[in-house]
Amino acid sequence: MTIIGVNPVRIAFYDFDGTLAGSNIVVRYAFYARHDPSRLRSLYRSAKLLLSVPFLVGLDLYSRRLFNRVFYRQYAGMRAEWLNGLAEAMFEQVIRPSIFPGARKLIEEDRRQGYRLVLISGELDFTLRPVVRYLGFERLVANSLELRAGVATGRLVPPVVAEQGKASFVERICKELGAEAGESKAYSDSSSDLPMLEAVGHPAAVNPDRWLKRVAEACGWPVLKLEKR
Repeated sequence: MTIIGVNPVRIAFYDFDGTLAGSNIVVRYAFYARHDPSRLRSLYRSAKLLLSVPFLVGLDLYSRRLFNRVFYRQYAGMRAEWLNGLAEAMFEQVIRPSIFPGARKLIEEDRRQGYRLVLISGELDFTLRPVVRYLGFERLVANSLELRAGVATGRLVPPVVAEQGKASFVERICKELGAEAGESKAYSDSSSDLPMLEAVGHPAAVNPDRWLKRVAEACGWPVLKLEKR
């Protein structure tokens, strides 16, 4: 028997940094560091971040998963209540101005075509919740800080959202929502997200790094530029 008129569930998975916006987790941590209630701690955190940049750049090139584990140690000692309270100011001052002009149009077109919209990022969950609301995502997959008595320990709650971990979340969400991965989309700017892009039937490279651009061109994937209107 053929059932007519039943549309399959399709999902569009979006990376955030470099894909939809020009800011990144280092810039956003710097915002929190600058606004630390203690002037002394603010100076210490900011100086420590500045000195660690060369190391962090090299670590990110080596492994995005390891980079996340190491970088988020800088949040150790910050109170969750305070971080949550700054999330809206962070969004208005840092994130919203950095969202690429073409991002909303791309998202709205997927929504019009009936895709379920999922934001999947290695950023921290409380930082991206205003983005989810602003751009109309249905679901957020992001990293979470481990807390003890409301204070960040500097460790992430596993599993870490990065590299193969993103692909695992794609598979899990497709199964949960009854969607076909082969009919779903994924967007990213980074070659570190190749596992996620390869997990769906319709991947696209957005503002891609050099290696991802080469892979996309070899595989015939769309290459999109969202920085300009």
